[in-house]
Parts: sequence; C-alpha cells; structure tokens
Amino acid sequence: MASRELSASVTAAVSATPTDPIHTLPATPDSCYWGYLDSAQPPALSVESGAVIDIEAITHHSGDAPDLMMDEGVTAIWDAIDPADRAPGVHIMTGPIDVVGAEPGGSLLVRILDMQPRMKYGSNCAANWGLLYDTFGKERITIYELDGPGDGFPSTASPAYGYDFTERELYDVPGVISRPGDDERAPFSVPVSVPVRPHFGVMGVAPPGGQRISSIPPGVFGGNVDNWRLGPGASMLYPVFREGGGLYVGDPHFAQGDGEICGTAIEASINARIQVFAIPDIRVTSPVMLCDSSWIAHGFGDTLDEAMRMSAQQMLWLLTDRLGLTDDDAYSLSSVAVDFGVTQVVDGTVGCHAILDTSIFG
Repeated sequence: MASRELSASVTAAVSATPTDPIHTLPATPDSCYWGYLDSAQPPALSVESGAVIDIEAITHHSGDAPDLMMDEGVTAIWDAIDPADRAPGVHIMTGPIDVVGAEPGGSLLVRILDMQPRMKYGSNCAANWGLLYDTFGKERITIYELDGPGDGFPSTASPAYGYDFTERELYDVPGVISRPGDDERAPFSVPVSVPVRPHFGVMGVAPPGGQRISSIPPGVFGGNVDNWRLGPGASMLYPVFREGGGLYVGDPHFAQGDGEICGTAIEASINARIQVFAIPDIRVTSPVMLCDSSWIAHGFGDTLDEAMRMSAQQMLWLLTDRLGLTDDDAYSLSSVAVDFGVTQVVDGTVGCHAILDTSIFG
C-alpha cells in the first residue's frame, strides 16, 4: 500500500461524521475493573464504528491526596472494588468497549478528540519501582495543581507540596490512602511551571490469549504504553485480537516526560471524548500512533536494547509493508529521518518509540 493510500484510509475514518447521540461511559464500579487485562472481560459498552464516546478515566493514585483527588464517584469505586480484586496490576480501567466490525486481522483506530480535568490536582510518586530508587532509598509524593482557574486545561501545572510516603513500608498496594499532616507538606524547592500534556498512560485492546494478565507491562495490544503524545489530536491504531476489539482506557496523566524515570507521571483523573473506528483494510502488528504529521511505532522488551530493536523493526515494517519502500531504502531512512526515544523504563517491560514525519513523502 502506498503512503498516500494508507493516509487516505485513515483520513477517511477520522473524518467520519460523529454519530448522534454521543455515547457516555462514566467511571463507576460497574464500568471499571482494576489491575488486570482479560480478553474475556464483558463489554461495558458496544457501539458502531465511528461512534463518539464521552468516557471517564480514574487514576489509581487518587488516594495520595484524597481531599483533593477523590470525589463521590471516585470514592464509590474505592469502596466497591475489593482490594483483593485489584490484581495482579495497579491501574483502573474504564471499559471494555466493543466496536462493531472490529475483527482479528484488522485494526481499531481510536481518536482522542478532547480531554478535560476531573479535578485540578494530580500526584507524582517517586516509587520503589522507579529507576533511581536505590539512590534515594525512599518514596515521595509530590502533589501538582493546574495553574489558572476555570474549566479546561491550562498550559502549565505547579507543585503544591511534597511529602515522604510512610503509610506502608512500600507503596505496594493499589489504591492506598495516605493523608499527610499539614506539618509534613513541604513546599517545592524552587518555583516551577510544568508544561501540561494530558494523555492516557493506558489505552489498548483485549490482549491475545485467554489468561488474565497484569495491567502493568505494555505489549502489542497497547495497554500501559505511557507515551505522553497520546492526548488530544492524536490517534492510535491497534491490532485486533478478538471480535469487537475490547477497548479500554485508564491511567490518565496531566504530564509526563519521556522515560518517566521516578516511577509515575502526574497521575490525575480525566474526562475525555474519543471516537472509535473499525478498520478492516489496515493491518498493524503493534500500536501505531498518528500525531500531527507523524507516525509513531512502539517497541517493548525486557531491556532497552530489546525495546529499541522492536521499535526499529516496527518502523521498518511500516516503511516497507505499509509505505512501499524497499528494505534497503527503509533502513537508510530510519537512520537519517526517524527519531528514536525511550518511552518509559519503569513498567517492568520497558518501551521505546520511533517517530517518522510523513511530510517528507510530499
């Protein structure tokens, strides 16, 4: 398939007229599940291809500042889902959503139309799973606040206060509640305004295989990819492994840097509007993001070397199988025109990404 034909297929899909009415999927104990991915999870919503959905996503770190990050709806999820059922991972998923026409061998395209903060606060946890925990030897929570009044996302967020996590020996229980005293809340050492990049840390489709798996490691099905570019204006193509796709969202973030080295982003609950499409004539083998004029391929592995190699192989596959280049030309182009980066190093399975600006094809 030539590059213009691939672009035309995707453009036709994302330009489709939104369905009427807009579907809604609030985050409730009935529409959320905690800590796992399972292809047998029954759908919370079924929609036609092209449907627009208003969906709520809840951070599993709401308990880091319950007075600021938990409202009645969030509290209901905490109260209803038994801690024993928050396993074997940590993330709260909203879904799954089945899309009519999504079939194995095809793709599911998810377009993020808009995001709005549920509350104006988020938490960053320098955690035991962070890259440099052996250096710091402790876990620390920093609460961030969106700058500016009113609805919507301002351009920046600022740290409100920080405190050492001492509720447990380790932050090893999903949804733990910690309430630091006023005398434990330390101001940040210097004034800083962090660029806001709202996005889903977790979004994906039902994984292959019939077993329940942890929500923590990402994979070819997506999941906990933690690419901060997956925000308003971006779309993601996923390979479909079961009928309907089984789309879910979770782990919303206000901001994150490539690497996510201390363990988390600014974890915060978000309301989003998304649009979903079943695309039978496009086949991908792992998540591919469309962001402005860029195509972003993802790689995963036990080491950065493995993740880098996979992201390179995925980009080569896009260039040859999807965009029509020869193997030699694709390899050359990958070195001179593709930017490779570290997505995250803290999810057990680490991630890399490869970014190609498709405007180079004219």
